[in-house]
Amino acid sequence: MSTEFPTGVLPSFRAAFSSPARLRTEVLAGLVVALALIPEAISFSILAGVDPRVGLFASFTVAVTIAFTGGRPAMISAATGAIALVVAPVVLEHGLDHLIATVLLAGVLQVLLSVFGVARLMRFIPRSVMVGFVNALAILIFSAQIPHLVGVPWLVYPLVAVGLLVLVFFPRLTTVIPAPLIAIVALTIVVVWVGWSVPNVHDQGELPGSLPTLLLPDVPLTLETLQIIAPYALAMALVGLMESLMTAKLVDDITETHSDKTREGWGQGVANLVTGFFGGMGGCAMIGQTMINVKASGARTRLSTLLAGVFLLVLVVVLGDVVGLIPMAALVAVMIMVSVGTMDWHSIHPRTLRLMPLSETLVMVVTVAATVWTHNLAIGVILGVVTAMIMFARRVAHMTTIEKVAELDTDHDGAVDTRTYRVTGELFWASSNDLVYRFDYSGDPEHVVLDLTDADIWDASTVATLDAVQQKYAAKGKTLTVIGLDGASKERLDKLSGRLGAGD
Repeated sequence: MSTEFPTGVLPSFRAAFSSPARLRTEVLAGLVVALALIPEAISFSILAGVDPRVGLFASFTVAVTIAFTGGRPAMISAATGAIALVVAPVVLEHGLDHLIATVLLAGVLQVLLSVFGVARLMRFIPRSVMVGFVNALAILIFSAQIPHLVGVPWLVYPLVAVGLLVLVFFPRLTTVIPAPLIAIVALTIVVVWVGWSVPNVHDQGELPGSLPTLLLPDVPLTLETLQIIAPYALAMALVGLMESLMTAKLVDDITETHSDKTREGWGQGVANLVTGFFGGMGGCAMIGQTMINVKASGARTRLSTLLAGVFLLVLVVVLGDVVGLIPMAALVAVMIMVSVGTMDWHSIHPRTLRLMPLSETLVMVVTVAATVWTHNLAIGVILGVVTAMIMFARRVAHMTTIEKVAELDTDHDGAVDTRTYRVTGELFWASSNDLVYRFDYSGDPEHVVLDLTDADIWDASTVATLDAVQQKYAAKGKTLTVIGLDGASKERLDKLSGRLGAGD
């Protein structure tokens, strides 16, 4: 990690020009990312069922816009596979114009969701989900390279091996030039010079020969159109925000800085609006290219993000014939190293797994499995968070205890007429639901005291349970008195008790 910037401080745009070395790092990082973006954008275009130009123009417009509007410097946003999967049905069933309308609406929704504080929900994502998110990304990045390694000429394999060797050993010689750039350029020169016939960027699809132009979708402005695009736009907005915010948090951890997640959220929305008006398919943060930019190349400022978009456009429009000659083996080698660097190997070490609570490991596994199975990071994260919530609720529920502490003879006639139960722990839906079965309604004396001094009431479910306990005692002609509550717990009980019945 670069140490030229103060720890915890986000580098400004101007910081890219603070020294020749920093400027060189940002420029070369942008170039490497642009080269890696080209085949990805083409592949995602094919996945979405649109012309490759739609994905390439989207990557250009999103990257350039987010460089100014985003809240996380050095993070790369462009056309992504997750977005392609969400919008593919729109293209298939209704065509390109409805896709563009969907992207525009998704941009508006992302701005609105961010303004209303969706970014603050990031605090509820546990560390085990973040670890699962990172590991799933590493697996997805690696698995995305497999099609480029199956059914290809045998020369591809030694080329990938050489590329990996360059990526591993070149940084030990110098970090002045990013190793991924050296690997891409060197392998391209060798393949072209020798004349080997191996898959290259040209084989992924046709590159555009002109600049993107402004346009408006040719769709009727009717409620029917809104009904068609709204579900896809909402899904795109949520998936894009979740991937972007999770990636931003990951980069925060790597660079030891704290970024503005709210700004990143509405910045993504603005980027999708701009992309829609230029006929792009929309996008969000890209973990693979971000790791190339931040970890492999050492970029830290918005300049690298801006130049990634600019270089991308120049490469495909002006130098398309040259870029098309880049062997896919070089790009595959780069992405394999990115997947290796992204994986949290410590989290799956046998010693770590032995020390980690089983519930934490289960949350990580669920996140990884769901993400890899669906190829949708949003689904994986949501299921991981839900699993973490269930595991937490189960653990806390088991920490709640109830015990009989006293049997009192208040009339001093030798007969016990008061029994006290003491509850210790946190009372909420998971811990209080079986509370109703913990009392001896028939055997208890006339007066029962429930001491909640060492307990807290957190929800209406608990109040409803206490009402049920009181009603069961009342049916036996006995009284239940609750003592020991104060603060919010007492206020909650006083406010809701007796008002949660079917008629209230």
